[in-house]
Amino acid sequence: MTQAATNGADRGSVAFLMANEGIEQVELTEPWKAVQATGMRPVLIAAGAGTVQAFHHLDKGDTFHVDVTVADARVGDYAALVLPGGVANPDALRLDADAVAFVRDFVTSGALVAAICHAPWSLIEADVVRGRTLTSWPSLRTDLTNAGATWVDEQLVTCDAGPGPLVTSRKPDDLPAFCGALTERLTGPAA
Repeated sequence: MTQAATNGADRGSVAFLMANEGIEQVELTEPWKAVQATGMRPVLIAAGAGTVQAFHHLDKGDTFHVDVTVADARVGDYAALVLPGGVANPDALRLDADAVAFVRDFVTSGALVAAICHAPWSLIEADVVRGRTLTSWPSLRTDLTNAGATWVDEQLVTCDAGPGPLVTSRKPDDLPAFCGALTERLTGPAA
């Protein structure tokens, strides 16, 4: 899954931001493949260098090589940001000042942000959900509502209110809709 990232990369790259441990593997790999299918280049960005540890719910899954640390990542190098879920992943990102700033800067740049499952915790921490409509894993409903968002229980929610579009889904079962919306936003509607 490793993809080389370069400084000043063209906007044909899509950032995947995660902590070094706790990613729900399928919420990384399925959107990654969907981005590759568009001809764009996915880039794995993490808090620390080395690898990230994915999980199949609570069981360890594969490890994936980090392309760029979040401290070295620049928002302008990427066409979109994907935030995979898993409980531990966004919880750890919320404590990383560089990750929170990257998410905030990405949303305020007006570029596409796609978040699934527990990943909207990162959006809450970046204070970018107020006035927006999102979905998530059901346990985030109160957190999103308290942060000023409208939460709905739907497999896919796209929200164009605010500085940039947000695409959100609830869980791994929603990945086909999530990946479809992500690729459509990246490439335009199918003819």
